[in-house]
Amino acid sequence: LPEKITMSLRKQTPSDFLKQIIGRPVVVKLNSGVDYRGVLACLDGYMNIALEQTEEYVNGQLKNKYGDAFIRGNNVSQEETQTNSENSDTPSPQCSCT
Repeated sequence: LPEKITMSLRKQTPSDFLKQIIGRPVVVKLNSGVDYRGVLACLDGYMNIALEQTEEYVNGQLKNKYGDAFIRGNNVSQEETQTNSENSDTPSPQCSCT
């Protein structure tokens, strides 16, 4: 198999996945049901997440906009990359942290 295909077939840890999407738009879903959308700036070994250009959504409704946001890793239930079109038939890569 070509190297690119072999690399994509390997199992990834959630940390590996998140390191690959730094700098990309993401949706972070919290255990409480609140979603944060923004650009993944960085993360640490505890899966704490820093976002830039962050928007907070409650029940699908935009509630607040923040420049930067820090989310404690123990509050995160799922993180996925944001697609250019929310109605895309292509599933977004995701990382379930539960």
